[in-house]
Amino acid sequence: MNSKNHTNQIQLITYIDRLSGGKINNLHQMLQGPLAGLFDGVHLLPFYPPIDGEDAGFDPTNHTAVDSRLGNWDDIRTLAADFPVMADMIVNHMSAQSPQFLDVLEHGEKSPYWPLFLTKDTVFGEGATAEQISAVYRPRPTPFFTDIALKDGRKVPFWTTFTANQIDIDVNSAAGKAYLNAILERFTENGVKYIRLDAAGYAIKKAGTRCFMLPETFEFIAALSERAKARGMVCLVEIHGYHQTQIEIAKRCDMVYDFALPPLVLHTLFSRNAEALKHWLDIAPRNCITVLDTHDGIGIVDAADYQGQPGLLTDPELDTLVETIHKNSKGSSKLATGSAANNVDLYQVNCSFYDALGQNDQQYLLARAIQLFCPGISQIYYAGLLAMENDVELLQKSRVGRDIGRPYLTADKVENALQKPVVKALCQLIKLRRSLQAFNGKFSQTLNNDQYQLCWQHEAHTASLEISLASLQATIHWQHGGQQAESLSLNSL
Repeated sequence: MNSKNHTNQIQLITYIDRLSGGKINNLHQMLQGPLAGLFDGVHLLPFYPPIDGEDAGFDPTNHTAVDSRLGNWDDIRTLAADFPVMADMIVNHMSAQSPQFLDVLEHGEKSPYWPLFLTKDTVFGEGATAEQISAVYRPRPTPFFTDIALKDGRKVPFWTTFTANQIDIDVNSAAGKAYLNAILERFTENGVKYIRLDAAGYAIKKAGTRCFMLPETFEFIAALSERAKARGMVCLVEIHGYHQTQIEIAKRCDMVYDFALPPLVLHTLFSRNAEALKHWLDIAPRNCITVLDTHDGIGIVDAADYQGQPGLLTDPELDTLVETIHKNSKGSSKLATGSAANNVDLYQVNCSFYDALGQNDQQYLLARAIQLFCPGISQIYYAGLLAMENDVELLQKSRVGRDIGRPYLTADKVENALQKPVVKALCQLIKLRRSLQAFNGKFSQTLNNDQYQLCWQHEAHTASLEISLASLQATIHWQHGGQQAESLSLNSL
């Protein structure tokens, strides 16, 4: 890792094969070649077998293995020596095709892995009331129990938060703890620096509760983070939810995502009003990862109200936001969102960020400039880096909504995309951001009528992003120590 402040970094988020067109070493070469000088680290989305499962690697059959089509752990370790690696730790579930679950199907309660998996009875005992069932928070409209037949013919209701192919783990059982420890051990052995705790908010289930972000969930996250920290790793907690919950989580772990930022940036650009964004940046956790897009959709719940508590945006503002995204994408996002697609989510819109802004280069660069000036580590998704449009063809082929923003690219496609003016300008912005020592210092912001300013200062180093909201014109100003001040208009890029 370079000598920068821990939070003054820019990381790439990517699937290995979908960006490089091949293996881990192909991605490594790309980071050192056409993408050289852009990133301080890389978040490798699930590289465990099977990378082409029902949920694009988030349904691992073996969480301690590398899918052989991508390479092996030696390749991960080699990459990590040059670019600190973030890997996903999928704490909530594993594949129904895993050897452990297949053994359960074969041997039932006699399997040593029986305690590894959650059933309805594990949580509710022999009887669950309708009230208890209705209290459970559902991220998707599918049932959270799936009746699965054992070899002896009995059907057991296993807990399946996301899909029937993703069987929830009992993280409090001895088998569950051993499973998670084995993953931590493998990461430690192979130089993984950052761990992203996927779906951690659902990991603890308790009868009579929402089974989401309970006090015990906070305790689980804190304990797992401490175990990772003892091994020299940093934990990022991935949870979509109410913004105040994110603030509370941030107090108990190393890092959280700023999932509220994407809808707030879009709202700012659509409405030419930065009040909601400024309010959030006044109170947002500083130990965060900022994103505009990821392998998932654009979160809506993160800016919404919750049980009578006000959100960062009102319901009418969120409705306008969603409809504007659909309009800007010429309806393609609607094909991938809600009941129009399988694997549907209730809390996000599936759309590339470039299409969400109607492929408007000026607004897209401004959105990225805002992200780069927000506190925290900036993560840039591979499709966002290359200003990719919605992949409607892939969506129609897979019928998985989120695939609209998960294109498969070849080295040639990447080279071509890097020649687009908007991508060249974004790369220039990223390199400028990485060169400025001001970002090692303190953040401040001002909003006066039409003028919104994001500022950084570290000793005699300064940097600011000045935005005219009425015209969405923006200029970056910076000064290195006592050197002459410089400026750059985003519209000139």
